[in-house]
This record gives sequence, structure tokens and C-alpha cells, in this order.
Amino acid sequence: MTDAFFEIMSDWGVFALALITFLSCLALPVPSSLSMMAAGAFGASGDIDLASAIAAAFVGAVAGDQVGFLIGRYGHDRLRGWLDRNATRRAILAKAQTMIARHGSQAVFLTRWMFSAVGPYVNVIAGGAGMAWARFTTMGVLGEAVWVGLYVGIGYFAGGQMTQIADLLGNLTGLLTSVLVAALLGAALWRRRHD
Repeated sequence: MTDAFFEIMSDWGVFALALITFLSCLALPVPSSLSMMAAGAFGASGDIDLASAIAAAFVGAVAGDQVGFLIGRYGHDRLRGWLDRNATRRAILAKAQTMIARHGSQAVFLTRWMFSAVGPYVNVIAGGAGMAWARFTTMGVLGEAVWVGLYVGIGYFAGGQMTQIADLLGNLTGLLTSVLVAALLGAALWRRRHD
């Protein structure tokens, strides 16, 4: 899979990168972080223009966020039924709702890069909850700048160690998500006990 992926990145370059980051912000299972790291590595070797790769990843991610927000704004009720049919989606949706309720637009910023698995659901919830578009966009743009800069930068500086770094980042993301879930559950239990 990794070899085929690197071949796609090599052949299609920044267009593939923009599409991948766009789709990842709509909760489709595409290797967005790995794509950005590969783009950084290709940029370091001179195979693609680094500035173009950064711009493509950023534009794709921001466009995906905007589409998710609009889906939430105009189709929240219909989408909600689909999300509720699957236990995994329902759990992620609940996390997204909790984050938006507690942290508002800061949740948008943090779910662009730190808790990115929840990000597409936060987009929909933010749109459906009536968050101001300008506030959503500002925090989304700032968060995507961190996400793109971080992953393309890692790829640029790591170059030939892409597979090992992808594994490490996957483990780190899983750990951060687990800590977030544990903290949310702990807070809910604490509130229940003290109510």
C-alpha cells in the first residue's frame, strides 16, 4: 500500500494532495497525514515544489472544512440520522458535540490538527449548531495552517524515514484521542456523581 501511495504522490503531486486533504475533512478514510509528509519529503528532494504542496494541502483542507460546515448548516437533520445509525460514528459525533459545547470555536482549532479524527464531525456540528461562519473559518484556517505545516514539515525534515514516522504519528494520534476520550468520560462520570 505504501509503495502504491508514494507512486500516486509522485505521479499526481499537488493535485492528489489537495484532493486527499479535501476528502479527509469530509471523514473519508484517506491517508492525509501520510500524504502531507510524503509531499514534504518530495519537496526536500526537489521532486515537487514545496510551496505548491503546502498551498495544495492547505486549500484542500480548508475547502473540505467549508463543505462540511455547509452540510451541517443546511443538511444537519438528514445527516444526523445517517450518523446515528453506526455506533462508531455516533460515538465520534458525541465527542464532537461535547467539544463544541465546552470549547466553542477553540474546538474547531484543536480538531484541525490535535484531534483530527473528530474534525469532520465538528465541522458538521458547528454548521448545524449555528456557529458564526466567520468564527468557524478563522479558527479552521488557523488550525489547518498548523496541521499542514506540521506534517509537511515533518516530511521535509525526515525525508527517507517516512514509514517509521507515519507509524509513530499514527500511534501518537491514537494516544491523544484515547486521552481525550478518557478525559471526557471521566468528566461525565464526575459530574454524574456530584449532581
